[in-house]
Amino acid sequence: MAGQMVYKNVKQPKISDVIMSQIEEMILEGTFIPGQRLPPERELAVKFGVSRPSLREAVQKLIARGLLTSRQGGGTFVNETLGSGLSDPLMKLFETHPEAQYDLLEFRHALEGVSAYYAALRGTSADKQKIRHCYEELQRCHDQRMFEQEVKADVEFHLSIAAAAHNTVLLHMMRALFSLLSHHIGDNLSKIYPKPDYRRTIHDQHGVLLEAIEAGNASLARKAVQDHLSYVEDALQEQGR
Repeated sequence: MAGQMVYKNVKQPKISDVIMSQIEEMILEGTFIPGQRLPPERELAVKFGVSRPSLREAVQKLIARGLLTSRQGGGTFVNETLGSGLSDPLMKLFETHPEAQYDLLEFRHALEGVSAYYAALRGTSADKQKIRHCYEELQRCHDQRMFEQEVKADVEFHLSIAAAAHNTVLLHMMRALFSLLSHHIGDNLSKIYPKPDYRRTIHDQHGVLLEAIEAGNASLARKAVQDHLSYVEDALQEQGR
């Protein structure tokens, strides 16, 4: 039968598979973050416009894949160990080895320079609002001299920029560095902060970075990150002497 057309059956995707890929997408893009509780089943089913059994099936598959976990006493959560693949013994060495902190700053130059560049190019107005909100929180902690909270706000500020870059690999690499980064930033600041002018300069540099991203100036945003990290490096070497 030469020339006979072969028709393949068009399979309708299973509703649960469609929901599953939607939730995966939201985890990848950082809409749902590690450790976050998902909205209740009823509410999620309404949001996706699907039946509860289909939703339940999708959630069970994601639990089997290790992306979600269900906790005793109710509630489904994004697995909080997602992206913490950098929390092995090697990371402890990075934290304690003096030379490694300069390597880490160098790595941040590359990673955060690219983050800021793309955040300025691709950041939506909602992204920029989030970055500004993080900056204002940082400002509040800075003004009230709340050291612990300032370190946390500093990390959140840099992470909000990574999210605005809309590159899922970049975002999750930054998240994976998060525990290391917060220790590193805390360590750096505790060494640098005894000198008041250093503290103010670092805060002003964050402001320059924010403005460059809000203005959509990609190369200026990248330069702002690099100026900021170079300053931190110089300040640390100064303290080291």
